[in-house]
Amino acid sequence: MKSVVWDDTIVALATPPGVSAIGVVRLSGTNAFSIIDQLFPSKKLIDQPSHSLHVGFIHDDGKILDEVVVSIYKSPRSYTGEDLAEISGHGSPYVLQQIIDACIKKGARLAKPGEFTQRAFLNGKMDLTQAEAVADLIASNTASSQKAALHNIRGGFSNQLKELREKLIRFSALIELELDFSQEDVEFADRKQLYELVEEVDKVTTSLINSFQLGNVIRNGISVAIVGKPNAGKSTMLNTLLNEDRAIVSEIPGTTRDTIEEVINIDGILFRLIDTAGIRQHTADVIESVGVKRSLEKMKQADLVLYVFDVNEAVSELKNIRAGLESNKIKFLLVGNKIDGGNEVELKQKFRDVENIVFVSAKNGLHLETLKERMVDLVLEGQVQTESTIVTNARHFHSLQQLHSSLLDVQKGLAEKLPGDLLALDIRRSLHYLGEITGEITNEDQLDYIFSKFCIGK
Repeated sequence: MKSVVWDDTIVALATPPGVSAIGVVRLSGTNAFSIIDQLFPSKKLIDQPSHSLHVGFIHDDGKILDEVVVSIYKSPRSYTGEDLAEISGHGSPYVLQQIIDACIKKGARLAKPGEFTQRAFLNGKMDLTQAEAVADLIASNTASSQKAALHNIRGGFSNQLKELREKLIRFSALIELELDFSQEDVEFADRKQLYELVEEVDKVTTSLINSFQLGNVIRNGISVAIVGKPNAGKSTMLNTLLNEDRAIVSEIPGTTRDTIEEVINIDGILFRLIDTAGIRQHTADVIESVGVKRSLEKMKQADLVLYVFDVNEAVSELKNIRAGLESNKIKFLLVGNKIDGGNEVELKQKFRDVENIVFVSAKNGLHLETLKERMVDLVLEGQVQTESTIVTNARHFHSLQQLHSSLLDVQKGLAEKLPGDLLALDIRRSLHYLGEITGEITNEDQLDYIFSKFCIGK
């Protein structure tokens, strides 16, 4: 991608707003150094080497605003690919705003959300998947989401797609060349090799598409509805998992009237635990009946249901519950609670005909680590977290689906021995969707939408 020359200079606060020890104001564009030289009279920064630090006072029309450290990065060796300066001052929102206002007074304008990264993309410093990964890294709140974002920033996803795209482009060029010699009826592109290549590309594409389910979990977490009859120990389990008294616990059935939601990090995955009102068919309490209705709604919306039951319940009733969950295609775990009240071996023998029960004592915290492991296993479904690419972005997922469809058309065309001009159309379509992901093919509205979700200073 060719470097873009901007005729303006942008400025913004690059650190979170609010009082802090240090705040950073970022300035990027053609006039970045001439603006900073007017505010930093102790040294002519435009003549200083790139990647150097300078201590001094920021002035605005003779008035000292702050003592700062100015970092300078000369084009093209900067984040944006332009001349860029970062002013590290004391973290007073009032002082930092004065510095920003002084930059604007000297000719800069306030940056739009994500405009620094957008300029980095347009200047060829990164492709679109890497730019989006910057936002993902900023938003990461678990080790898994951090790892996935860093993998993409380092170009893992981009390099994989670029390699596939280059191979397709080579074959596309040969087929296009055939069109110029259509009267001679010659073939420059080996159809067998093309078919093998398309199969290879589609295999990678399908793998990436299948990774999106896990990627969505890594990025957004998973909602877990804790359901069951009144007094089964749902609220006690929530409190023990969180290691705090979040929900009110009592011996009175129907104590939990509304859903309570909390977040817990288990092995790098966020689980949004939802403690629901106990489900029972008949209740005279109007408020409790509303809570039960909400519990059923949460159960249908959840990614995973923990059905908590008292191990003193009848086995036949649990079998009916399990059958109902399965018939509704709900992902669930059966959790037998209150094993501290009896013999664990005998209780397990009692429920031997019901598969995959995790037996716990929420009150005493017994076997809750086993429950956590089962929850993670159920979410990952045997997928091992490695350095392989995991798709976490919905835009990438939809483009990959379109790519898969186009590749199937190419395979079908090869099988039916379609002429080169028709094959070329399908290959171009495949290249288009590959280019959409990395940003080789894009439009201004799409870029504005993508970067509008970034922080202003990024």
